[in-house]
Amino acid sequence: MIAQKEHDPAVLDVSEEVRAFYDRYPYPPPTDSLEKYRRLWQDPKRRRADFHLFWPERTFSENQSILIAGCGTTQAAKHAMRWPAAQVTGIDVSSTSVQRTEDLKRKYNLDNLHVYQLPIERANDLETSFDQIVCTGVLHHMADPDAGLAALREVLKPDGAIHLMVYAPYGRTGIYMLQEFCRRIGIRATDAHIRDLIAALQSLPPGHPLENLLREAPDFRQEAALADALLHPHDRAYSVPQLFDFLETAGLKFGRWIKQAPYSRHCGVMAQIPQARRMAQLSFAEQFAAVELFRGTMVRHSLVAYRNDGCSNAQAVSFAGDTWHSYVPIRMPDTICVQKRLPPGAAAVLINQDHTYTDLFMPIDWTEKRLFDAIDGSRCIGEIAESALSSSHQKMQLDIARAFFERLWWYDQVVFDASR
Repeated sequence: MIAQKEHDPAVLDVSEEVRAFYDRYPYPPPTDSLEKYRRLWQDPKRRRADFHLFWPERTFSENQSILIAGCGTTQAAKHAMRWPAAQVTGIDVSSTSVQRTEDLKRKYNLDNLHVYQLPIERANDLETSFDQIVCTGVLHHMADPDAGLAALREVLKPDGAIHLMVYAPYGRTGIYMLQEFCRRIGIRATDAHIRDLIAALQSLPPGHPLENLLREAPDFRQEAALADALLHPHDRAYSVPQLFDFLETAGLKFGRWIKQAPYSRHCGVMAQIPQARRMAQLSFAEQFAAVELFRGTMVRHSLVAYRNDGCSNAQAVSFAGDTWHSYVPIRMPDTICVQKRLPPGAAAVLINQDHTYTDLFMPIDWTEKRLFDAIDGSRCIGEIAESALSSSHQKMQLDIARAFFERLWWYDQVVFDASR
């Protein structure tokens, strides 16, 4: 079926248009330096946390095969630098992106990186399969996203994981309005038209749906970013229900969100609204869909998925039975512990700096802070509870530990090594 669609003239026209667009306006914009990125990922604790986000039930290993599908100008090089013991393959339809990646490969001696100019639909041409596939910001630009995701599923190992990111519709309302504005008056992706469009955006009326995005994303005013958002020849967005259907059609199952707290009824404002108990009666998929509608400003969905016939499963993390005793909590590296200007009764507030919603902070009391301070990446929850809490009431001790570590997990403060 995929091969037939590749020869569909309409599909070929869109694919060629997208390829030509990225040859002229590569995005993200090329960079000559990955030094900051290299320093960030030299921390083995960061790599371990990243691994167990995708595979909580597997023993940590850096020896992986990774496909960056639609690698752009830097993403494949970054992953090769992040995982020096891994074999990384990057594919992209844009010759400009491939060439820029090759430049970084030579500059940083990334011998574990191989790059090919190849569309995602032809991933099988690589004649290999992968432990991890990273495809972020790509499928929604394809003429046939279903064919693209199905092709990636074919080259994913049975116990592999896919990191996907696709656009979300409601937070992009202003973008789609401006896209239509540009189409109606004939603005195209040329240097002159982009400069004029940047100037025009300074005059957007107050309250325009695009206003918040312009204020919160200053790089949006750069030519490549603006072209990618407003003048791209083809994109679509997925609501949460559409995204779950997208995965199911491709033979994949949802694992978890890369950041769970924004979608969770357990976190922030969603736990406080009068409808919180009503939401608890819904399935997880329905809860996520409801939260997306209530928050209203999500611009993308970033998630982990697995083959529906495979054995990997991020939802292996559960606090319903007793296995959680043996989970080893690993702090997320971008979490900070704030101890100033605290809410009443709080000993500290935990904040994951990757969160964009300001309600997603986690106050903790003194007992919980003792548990948090005892996290060392080696001891399991049971051992932490035994050392940090009074041993006089064991059941109460375990109830406190279970509730606290489940909250940490939902708030993206920890991942778990559940391989024991």
